Amino acid sequence: MFKKKILLLVFISVYCSYSYGQENIVHDLKIQGNKRLKASFIKKISNVRTGGKLDTLVIEQDMVRLKRLPSVSHAYYQVFPSENNQYNVFYNIEENFTLIPSLNVYTTDDDEFAYRLGLYEFNALGRDIIFGGFYQKDIYSSYAINLRAPYLFSNTLGLAINHQDLTTQEPVFFAEEIANYKYRNKSFEVLGLYEFNFKNRLELGANYFVENYEFKGENVNNRPELNVHKWLIKGIYEFNNLNYYYQYISGFRSQLNVQYVTSSNPMLPDFFIGWNDFFCFRRVGEKGNWASRLRMGLSTNDGTPFAPFSVDNNVNIRGVGNTIDRGTGVIVVNTEYRHTLYEKDWFVLQGNAFIDSGTWRNPGGDFNDFTNVNNIKVYPGLGLRVIHKKIYNAIFRIDYGYGVTKNATKGFVFGIGQYF
Repeated sequence: MFKKKILLLVFISVYCSYSYGQENIVHDLKIQGNKRLKASFIKKISNVRTGGKLDTLVIEQDMVRLKRLPSVSHAYYQVFPSENNQYNVFYNIEENFTLIPSLNVYTTDDDEFAYRLGLYEFNALGRDIIFGGFYQKDIYSSYAINLRAPYLFSNTLGLAINHQDLTTQEPVFFAEEIANYKYRNKSFEVLGLYEFNFKNRLELGANYFVENYEFKGENVNNRPELNVHKWLIKGIYEFNNLNYYYQYISGFRSQLNVQYVTSSNPMLPDFFIGWNDFFCFRRVGEKGNWASRLRMGLSTNDGTPFAPFSVDNNVNIRGVGNTIDRGTGVIVVNTEYRHTLYEKDWFVLQGNAFIDSGTWRNPGGDFNDFTNVNNIKVYPGLGLRVIHKKIYNAIFRIDYGYGVTKNATKGFVFGIGQYF
């Protein structure tokens, strides 16, 4: 009897060890709620695999990844037991409408008016391929066509192809005067896209472009006119730890952009340029969102009037005007508080209060230029957002910026999508 009890205890011990030692396995991954987005594509980019270990941390990462896709407004999961330590995992998808028009309009108190009108499909072929283009009127007509397929070859490897023909009026800052040029940039670009893991990705590629500077008006000072062929080598590294819940964002993101540009004309010499954008988002209570962007950049410090960093209404300082200055270094801070004023079903009305501020290094100057009062711009302002929660990037924004520093202007900035 004693031996039988010992054998029974050993059997129970072995059985329990075996049972508790077994891993929970994914019997099947099922996709629900998707209409245009292909289930095969969702499974391709997900880390959960049929027959693999059931890990809720991995599932949570998949949820964040899915919510970053332009085609997904929200995603959540469910887990149900199957048999023999196996489980069925359900990914529930709430899709966005993804054929989206885009509009950007800006004005200043100098009666300046410009706009950009575009149309983009953010879920072509049901695989989150972005394809579209825009037409721009900024005194002159311009256009661009863009294709971006981040998961074209695998769940980590993709491709982007871009073509643009942009023509604008650009002020060029000589020592004695500010001269206006008709500036045209026609380019073709190819980028390889690689995702190391959930948070880190890399873009590498080349851009061939032609820059043309044509003097406007009577050229009494014999200012140069240029037509220059250039090559640009580009690299972008991004760390992304953002989490989305409809119109709310939380987390941190950093994007480093470095470029080396070759030139066939000594008036526009070869140069290096690099900048880093740091984004920080924080939820404030149930209806608030604090958002900030810091851009820091430097380029080769040539004393050329054609410096690469611009002070621009639609890029960095709301209300400042269209390319009012240029520099070889930049520090810009945009910070704003966004608050949901009204929300019902798909509709959201959001208000915001912001401060845009920045400073630039003059071409050929030194780092003391960053503290020069003539280079510092500070523009506080207020804005409104009208948001459709079921259409990707369907955020109509209007902001009014009012300068409080030397030689300041003021003006409205209209657009689709958040300013940053």
